[in-house]
Amino acid sequence: MTSAPHLQKGVVLVTGGSGFVGKAVVRSLLSGGYQPRILARKPTGLGAADPVQVVIGDIDDLSSLEGAVRGCQAVIHCAADYRLALVPCDAAAMIRTNLGGTLNLLLAARRAGVGRVVHCSTVGTLAFDKSGVPCTELDRETDASKLAGPYKRSKWAAEQLALGWSEPQVVIVQPSTPVGSGDLRPTPTGATIRDFLRGRIPAVIDTGLNLVDVEAVGAGHVLALERGVPGRSYILGDQNLTLEELLGRIASLAGVAPPRWRVPLGAAYLAAVASEAAARLLRRPPAISLTSVRMASHPMWVDSRRARTELDWSPGNLARALSEAVAEFSDSSHPVVG
Repeated sequence: MTSAPHLQKGVVLVTGGSGFVGKAVVRSLLSGGYQPRILARKPTGLGAADPVQVVIGDIDDLSSLEGAVRGCQAVIHCAADYRLALVPCDAAAMIRTNLGGTLNLLLAARRAGVGRVVHCSTVGTLAFDKSGVPCTELDRETDASKLAGPYKRSKWAAEQLALGWSEPQVVIVQPSTPVGSGDLRPTPTGATIRDFLRGRIPAVIDTGLNLVDVEAVGAGHVLALERGVPGRSYILGDQNLTLEELLGRIASLAGVAPPRWRVPLGAAYLAAVASEAAARLLRRPPAISLTSVRMASHPMWVDSRRARTELDWSPGNLARALSEAVAEFSDSSHPVVG
């Protein structure tokens, strides 16, 4: 097993570096003495205050990637189309970005002589036990058709591609559900926090998820760059919570009432079917997606011991991260897109 204990701290390209996780990766690179280079689709002010170079490009465009990776010692690939509720015709575009974009990135890195790539996948590619036993990296799903929705399936396919890549060396990280400050878009998890605080989630489904501080996720990518074993994956997760526990914590932080009712999974499924049908007619994302309900059919709980042991990774401070997220989504001036 080969790691990278003597990695020189030069230029590291971060795809998706202007996103929620990507910005945490950039902050961790800067604190570690690296020179981050961000791939962005359009000019951004990210490099105005920090020594961060911004290059214009798109993971769907191989030629732009070839220019972006030139002169880099490594790449951290965070860019992805992360949506659970889609306009029906958007599924093909998501697959093109998440799978095709990963292939483009790996090809560009190989041609440029980049030595190492950290590929950001997701715990959503794991085969979760319906009884709620936490998954490890060994519980990899072998049949993509069992995964809920195009996001999980496209990330599974990209992960399989990356795991089989030998030049450059590739290390996989699998974040669970990051939370913290700066979830501007927001992510589906951020949208859940926002919607609950706006009174849109009066009831819960009996399910569970794993939460983790986004700053720890950023640090985990850099540790994977430095210490990860090529061809291996590392779960970056912290606390396993039921959805009721999560919303209870959010309610306590915001000083609002927790959800009063539980919705049976069957009722949620019927509501999602109706919402998807309306979405097809109106050609817009459904208010309740089948993907979300199918994901909620079992707890998505994980065990991150491998990352803690092999990478010397720490899960950070979830209480602080959740408090910051709640504070931002409670602020009516918070510039959330969507």
